[in-house]
Amino acid sequence: MTRRTRSSSRSSAPRPLTGSRLGEALIAGWRPLQRLDVDGFALLRSRGVTKRAHSIIALDPPTSPEALAAALDRVESLVTMAGEHPVHRIIEGVTPEELDELLAARGDRSVGGSEILELALSGALPRPHPSAVIATGGLDEDWFAAAWRLAPREGEDSRRTMHDILAGTPAVQVRLPAGQTPDAAVGRAALVEVGKETVAVLNMVAVDPAQRRRGLGRAMSGTLLALAAVQGAQRVLLEVESDNTPARTLYRDLGFRRIGGYHYRVPAAAAVPGAPLSE
Repeated sequence: MTRRTRSSSRSSAPRPLTGSRLGEALIAGWRPLQRLDVDGFALLRSRGVTKRAHSIIALDPPTSPEALAAALDRVESLVTMAGEHPVHRIIEGVTPEELDELLAARGDRSVGGSEILELALSGALPRPHPSAVIATGGLDEDWFAAAWRLAPREGEDSRRTMHDILAGTPAVQVRLPAGQTPDAAVGRAALVEVGKETVAVLNMVAVDPAQRRRGLGRAMSGTLLALAAVQGAQRVLLEVESDNTPARTLYRDLGFRRIGGYHYRVPAAAAVPGAPLSE
């Protein structure tokens, strides 16, 4: 793939994205439909669809054990009053270790597991694929229809909810054709403002099963990186499930590095129907 070089004025790597800044970037890249901040916890609600947008994240909770336990009780009581099980997203470097230990001690199960990867957009970057169909800004309906076909979610209200989640953040949206298939791959780079910096958060990268092993995932990722840079992003974040070895290998080959990870804590008594749906 032909490569290009960014200007030297943007070549220096941005400062590390850690703590609550990292947490806020991840939230903004997959923006929930509702958010309530209570005692340093962000309570995210999105009609029960996807744990990323329907869970609890501790961004700046109390530090003393007594105050932390009291704040946890207040936050979880709000979830319980809504008739739901509280699900906590435990993010390395963001969530205090004491909270994870507290949840584990009371019997909450650890489920899921994803890595957070980062790439500074400097130096040589891929060029966009010549056949890419590109839309920027608000949610493109043709792109969403293709994305839903390739990566649908379960649940009666999931299509509407996914549409509203994806419409919540300006983004670069890309479709790639292959042969007679007009939309063989899709991908999205949400454009998030973190302080004075623009961060691109990659998600919804999906390839038609009939078109896999043809380099479309790499072409899509490279196109998103190039377009994110054009839109002013200085770095890219993405979240990939720990057991998705092919995707992790691809992103490492593209230069991404691991900066953290996360899992969820779910009450031991919670049944699957009472918990949020997929990651």
